[in-house]
Amino acid sequence: MTNFKDLGVSAPILKALDAEGYTQPTPIQVQALPIVQEGRDLIGLAQTGTGKTAAFALPILDRLMANRKHAGEKSCRTLVLAPTRELAAQIGDSFRAYGRFLGLSTAVVFGGASMFKQKQALCRGVDILVATPGRLLDHVSQRSVRLDKVEILVLDEADHMLDMGFIHDLRRIATLLPKQRQSLFFSATMPPPIAELAAQFLNNPERVSVTPPSTTAERVEQAVIHIDQNKKQDLLHALLADKTITRALVFTRTKHGADRVVKKLESANFPAEAIHGNKSQGQRTRALDAFKKGRARLLVATEIAARGIDVDEISHVINFDLPNVPEQYVHRIGRTARAGAGGMAISFCAPDERAYLRDIERLTKQAVPLMETDLSLRAPKSEGAGPRTKAPAGRGGQPQRKRAPKKHHASEAHGKAHAKQGHTRSRAREEGDRRDRKGNSVWSNSPAHYRKQRKPTR
Repeated sequence: MTNFKDLGVSAPILKALDAEGYTQPTPIQVQALPIVQEGRDLIGLAQTGTGKTAAFALPILDRLMANRKHAGEKSCRTLVLAPTRELAAQIGDSFRAYGRFLGLSTAVVFGGASMFKQKQALCRGVDILVATPGRLLDHVSQRSVRLDKVEILVLDEADHMLDMGFIHDLRRIATLLPKQRQSLFFSATMPPPIAELAAQFLNNPERVSVTPPSTTAERVEQAVIHIDQNKKQDLLHALLADKTITRALVFTRTKHGADRVVKKLESANFPAEAIHGNKSQGQRTRALDAFKKGRARLLVATEIAARGIDVDEISHVINFDLPNVPEQYVHRIGRTARAGAGGMAISFCAPDERAYLRDIERLTKQAVPLMETDLSLRAPKSEGAGPRTKAPAGRGGQPQRKRAPKKHHASEAHGKAHAKQGHTRSRAREEGDRRDRKGNSVWSNSPAHYRKQRKPTR
């Protein structure tokens, strides 16, 4: 079996991996490491939770160590872009952990944190800079960082980064980067339109796909419960009575919905924290820290946590609201069953969310098993599954066609004279005719059938 030493990982990094408890590389790491070490561009696709961060961090650290040089003031040699603050912080922690014996410098910049402290970290220059696009452009505009010496560009969660919300920032950043560079894109999902867009930033890239795109992690046991929207909170409380749910991540669709769920959980004596975009960075950091250290059994989050949370021993992921983007389901349930462990994902599906469930099953190409509870609704019949009733036979044994209902002629409403002109009720409505009680036209907005307004009789 292949190990990290066989992949050419240097001794100091191997020592750090041993301290982290990493023994065997994952499939994405086995395929990606040699390509990145050779300096080629890469698109890496793999399920979430399969070690994509190490797949680009380890070879980058090796390359930087083999060619030691100072980046220069307010510059960086490697730029890693991430869509969320939590994911950026997590990537920065990974680089520091893997490179603890190398003496390389790492800085992380994102919104909601002190600009002054970030400027101090960037002033002397760093080997690795992890950033969110918006805050990076803020530093560029204030001339606290330069990007003209970047040797390696990494986009983590590339499908989300290249979504319309980020593409304009990325294009601005791309104009500031040198043309001669190595570019790496990593993601769990890469729809074809996004892949075409990614090709604009890559130069003859290698493509590595260890699993079919948009597939769910194998060790995640999935279930869906059909439930009324107003009974979801009661269902959540009933599920949490099960002590096997030791640490759960609960996803809602809106920020206010997350706060509302947390408030009701705490009133029912279930310790919970909320994390979403309306929280300050300090609040988000404290909530995530409480969840990681076990002080909070539950973390209620919006989509912001679907790609930025790597917490060990998450036993359950609960979709309080189904995502309206099916790819997000893959990222959400990938927060459990990480690093070889098992996990379960339970989704609540209200009647108005059944279309979202069909989209998820169509994307993942598998049906989500049903779970029955005392509060659950009867599961809807699958489309086209029920037997079709045949129409009664007509002449010659052929099915008898249903006749369309006979339309009422305009003469019934407006008189024979109006009917001879070819007018009907529907045509009168389309042309905007207005009539008095006797059926005489008083106004029309149709130029071809314009009639003068009749003067009222006195």
